[in-house]
Amino acid sequence: MIRVLLADDQEMVRTGFRLILSAEDGIEVVGEAGTGVDAIARARELRPDVVLMDIRMPELDGLEATRLLMADREPPRIVVVTTFDLDEYVYGALRVGACGFLLKDAGPRLLVEAVRAAAAGDALVSPSVTVRLLKHLATRPATGSPLPDPLSPRELDVVRAVARGRTNAEIAAELFVSLSTVKTHLTNVQAKLSARNRVEIAAWAWEHGYVR
Repeated sequence: MIRVLLADDQEMVRTGFRLILSAEDGIEVVGEAGTGVDAIARARELRPDVVLMDIRMPELDGLEATRLLMADREPPRIVVVTTFDLDEYVYGALRVGACGFLLKDAGPRLLVEAVRAAAAGDALVSPSVTVRLLKHLATRPATGSPLPDPLSPRELDVVRAVARGRTNAEIAAELFVSLSTVKTHLTNVQAKLSARNRVEIAAWAWEHGYVR
């Protein structure tokens, strides 16, 4: 059972999300929060698997709430919910550990997909949205020093596929390797990049010009 916390200052949005998710097998909405402060408290109390986190909330915005929750020993997977696909906070949310993004008007199918993908840790959430957002990182100058342990050519192939929003199964099919091999490569890549999740791997690829 995937346990979900809804954090949004609009009750109507929370109600809509709850109705959609509660109708799905294997998903349970365990709580709601209307402010950033309440979102942190409820997440730490209820220990959900996934938090749908609005960016603009009173008392504390979703960006700061995400940053604080990601500092916990066992943080939930946080999907940032935004009204605009070019929200000025998106880059910051990615950098503090959000595992993906979802537009509020994305529709029921993508909402359910976002929750399941986040819980599985497999896909970039709503790939068409996330990849479009990540493309804007390509216009930023790359930061950071060269990797002490460079990526192998095959690891770079996997990174490029992740940056395009591919799932592990799709990567395995494209590269003609097993699913376990893809997972091994991803584990090695995360260690080399000090990345917390797939979105950070994708961001690194876009920032350093490995995807165009």
